[in-house]
Amino acid sequence: MMSPRKRGLTEEAATASIDQACRMLRLPSIRQQFHDLADGAARDQMSYRAFLAELLMAECDDRARRRSERRIKAAAFPRDKSLRAFDFEANPNVDPATVNTLATCEWVKKGEPLCLIGDSGTGKSHLLIALGTEAAMNGYRVRYVLATKLVNELVEAADDKQLTKTIARYSRVDLLCADELGYMELDRRGAELLFQVLTEREEKNSVAIASNESLSKAHTFRRTRARCCRTATGSTRHSRSSRTQMSCGHPPRARVRSS
Repeated sequence: MMSPRKRGLTEEAATASIDQACRMLRLPSIRQQFHDLADGAARDQMSYRAFLAELLMAECDDRARRRSERRIKAAAFPRDKSLRAFDFEANPNVDPATVNTLATCEWVKKGEPLCLIGDSGTGKSHLLIALGTEAAMNGYRVRYVLATKLVNELVEAADDKQLTKTIARYSRVDLLCADELGYMELDRRGAELLFQVLTEREEKNSVAIASNESLSKAHTFRRTRARCCRTATGSTRHSRSSRTQMSCGHPPRARVRSS
């Protein structure tokens, strides 16, 4: 039977008890910030309820931050990129309003795809990583991968009879970011394996693709590109807003097109 807690603890004893309790209850943020929050509460003459709310919100905020960091790390982005760091003046073809709309991640919530199309050096990868980061910060599971690396992984998995398992792993994320699609030609087998991943995600989870203009010109891809578009955009019964395509290229101004 536990002995009753003693009342009227000294400041030193109270601090030690708080530290021990936070360790036992796994409240690292309260343990680290308690002194500053307590001093602020005394200075501002907070009520007990307000002080308790400050403590709990500090813990909740810190846990949310750590979860976001874990999701961003799990996404395997090759480098840190943010929308704030994107230079819209350097590429006036990209519409800031459209990017801000995409940053709300409503398209990820609805499982819609996104295509970023443009020449090299126009900011496609920056936007892809930055939008993927926004999705991770909003609580979505994200995975970034180069298209060629994904295809190579699928080919190896097929040879090892692990294809179903590999496709299932990519199917579980809420947003799959495939970068540099079309920069290198894919053979028929590689293209078909890639489309299996896209088909598995159809009408379920989002895919964001960054591609250069040569995608439409690649001889090996020409026949299968239409299948890729159909898979990425969903079935014909979808609304016209089921696909979002942004041009990051040098020709006219940026556009978002539904089809």
